[in-house]
Amino acid sequence: MLLAVYRLGCVIPTPGIDADALMAFFARHRGTIFGLFDMFSGGALERLSVFALGIMPYISAAIIIELLKVVLPSLEKLYKEGEAGQKKIKQYTRYGTVVLSAIQGLGISIGLEGMGMEGGTPVVLHPGWAFRLMTVLTLTSGTAFIMWLGEQITERGIGNGISLIIFAGIVARMPSAIVNTLQLVKSGEISALIVLILVVVMVGVVGVIVFVERAQRRIPVQYARRVVGRKMYGGQSTHLPLKVNTAGVIPPIFASSILMFPATIATFINVDWVKQASELISPGAWLHELLYVGFIIFFCYFYTAVTFNPIDVADNMKKYGGYIPGLRPGRRTAEYIDRVLTRITLGGGDLRLCRLCIAHHLGAEI
Repeated sequence: MLLAVYRLGCVIPTPGIDADALMAFFARHRGTIFGLFDMFSGGALERLSVFALGIMPYISAAIIIELLKVVLPSLEKLYKEGEAGQKKIKQYTRYGTVVLSAIQGLGISIGLEGMGMEGGTPVVLHPGWAFRLMTVLTLTSGTAFIMWLGEQITERGIGNGISLIIFAGIVARMPSAIVNTLQLVKSGEISALIVLILVVVMVGVVGVIVFVERAQRRIPVQYARRVVGRKMYGGQSTHLPLKVNTAGVIPPIFASSILMFPATIATFINVDWVKQASELISPGAWLHELLYVGFIIFFCYFYTAVTFNPIDVADNMKKYGGYIPGLRPGRRTAEYIDRVLTRITLGGGDLRLCRLCIAHHLGAEI
């Protein structure tokens, strides 16, 4: 029901917008960062609905807080304080979400005032500060409401609410994609056999995704026996699970955003060399594919290094009497964990690239 509320808000428009002119603009800029954000918002940005910003400001705020943990010792200390620290981190993330939403809302409102259809019809009916403030208030409130929906789903629903909202926004386009595919089959542009093969391959890709997401490298850990009072603790064998895909979906999102940013800038700058450079890194060009692969692998290692600290893991194991058989607790254990994590991260990055390549070509076929 909460996901239904989210989808309902995606079709409620922001006041003061010519919807036809805005949709014509997005139709001309599918390959830019506008298209990426519109995909994650489930088409809400294309209509400039009250949920136009989607959940991306929350994700951006969470990533910023995660990265600041490396440079701010006080923030890193909060992460180690347990549940009380996590509550403060969530509160900071909410504040950051509101700030980012307000900034993006203001930027969108100012940008919309300069947009229009090819015939000269403006997107904004009555430009000015009244429209800008109304847009900022509407979009910021919409993002805050989505953030609350995601937290409610997490607490009372099944799984991570933010991930489910992103999922709902992406699959919202599936019905229209299926209808378009059936029309292509009916017109004879695509054979039914090719569609059947595509469906089988897509199901296989989903299966590979689930397999990789759940894959772990389990490092055996032994806890020494210790006596506290009249009770004996430890002496048990367990394992340290290291995910093959520790970075999750962050690397492809970062890589896509960086590569689409020049294409977005080129739409506002009428300079020949800027447009030529934008075409070189546009989707389908060899340089785009090469940079895309490089960025994904780079951000796999970068984000894994930021979110997973082998030294802290080794210190915590040592504190509670745990050790990896054959290794000394402390520095040697941290080096071993880091070496294993480096190897499985490369494998996880390669598997993610394979999945993205298959998904990319399937999308092109459809």
